[in-house]
Amino acid sequence: MLCLLLTATNFIFSQNDSTSKTKEDSFHAEEIIQGCNMAYPYKPKRLALIASSEAVLYAGSMIGLNELWYKNYPRSSFHFFDDSNEWLQMDKIGHTTTSYYIGRIGIQSLKWCGVQRKRAIWYGGMLGSLYQSTIEILDGYSTEWGFSITDFAANTAGSLLVIGQELAWDEQRITLKFSFQKSEFAPYRPNLLGKNIQENILKDYNGQTYWLSVNLSSFMHPDTKFPKWLNVAVGYGGNGMTGGNYNPPYVDENGNQIYFDRYRQFYVSLDADLTRIKTKSKILKTLFNTFGFIKIPAPALEFNKNGIQGSWLGF
Repeated sequence: MLCLLLTATNFIFSQNDSTSKTKEDSFHAEEIIQGCNMAYPYKPKRLALIASSEAVLYAGSMIGLNELWYKNYPRSSFHFFDDSNEWLQMDKIGHTTTSYYIGRIGIQSLKWCGVQRKRAIWYGGMLGSLYQSTIEILDGYSTEWGFSITDFAANTAGSLLVIGQELAWDEQRITLKFSFQKSEFAPYRPNLLGKNIQENILKDYNGQTYWLSVNLSSFMHPDTKFPKWLNVAVGYGGNGMTGGNYNPPYVDENGNQIYFDRYRQFYVSLDADLTRIKTKSKILKTLFNTFGFIKIPAPALEFNKNGIQGSWLGF
C-alpha cells in the first residue's frame, strides 16, 4: 500500500515538473512562505484533486478493512487495550514508520498544491497519525482488541518526526527505513507469522528491521565534498518471537517441546539516501522516491545479548 502511494505521488509530481506554467498558475496570487525566500503559487484545482483522491483512498481502505477483517470478529462497546509489551515493541516502530511516510506524502502533496508552508507541514504531516488513529478506533470497538494508547503514541511520534524536520530544516535529514529477511520461525506458527513471503513481510516481526538513517552531509557545510547520498543507520530488531507477550512451547512431530529465546537486536550500518542521488532520468527519480524507504544492504555490526556479530551485507 505504501509503495503504491509513493509511486502515485511521485508520478504526479514528476508530471508537474515537466510542464510549463499553466493559465491557472498565472492568475492566482502567490503566497510567500513565511521565514523563507520561496514562493508557491496556490493551485486550488490541484488541492481539489488531492483532497478527493485522499478521500477515495481513505474511504476505500476503511471499507476494505471492515469487509476483510473487522466484520469477521464480534463487536463490543469502546474499550482500551494494553499491548505495550508485545513483540518486543517491533509493532510500535512499524506504526511510527508508516505514520512518518504518510506524513511525508501529505506534506509533499500540499506543497504541490501551493498551500502555505506551515499549514502544509502541519496538516500534511499529521495525515499518517489521523489515518492510523481511525484504525485504532475500529480496534476499540472489537472484542479481540481495543484502542491502544501505545499505538496512538507511536503514530503521533511518526508524524512529529516528519513535521519537526520540515519546520527546522525544510528537508528530511533523518529518515526511517525498513528491511526484511525471511526468518526461521514462521513455519512454527504460520497462522500468526504468515504462510507465504507476502504475509511474512507484514506479520513476522522476526524478519523485520527498522532503521534510523541519518544523512551526514546535510549537517555539514553546503560546499562539503562528502557524498551527499551517504548515510549512517542505526537499526532495531527482535528475534525468537513466536507469540506476542511470550513464546508458547512448540511440540515437534516426535512430541518434543521446543522453546525459543526472545531477544533484541541493535545494528550500526551504512546506508544511502536515494533521493539525494542526482539524475536527469524521471524513471530513476520515481524509483528512488518510491523505494527510498528500504534500507540499502551494506556492512553492519549487530549487538545482542549473545555478543557482537559482523555482516558484509547488513539488511
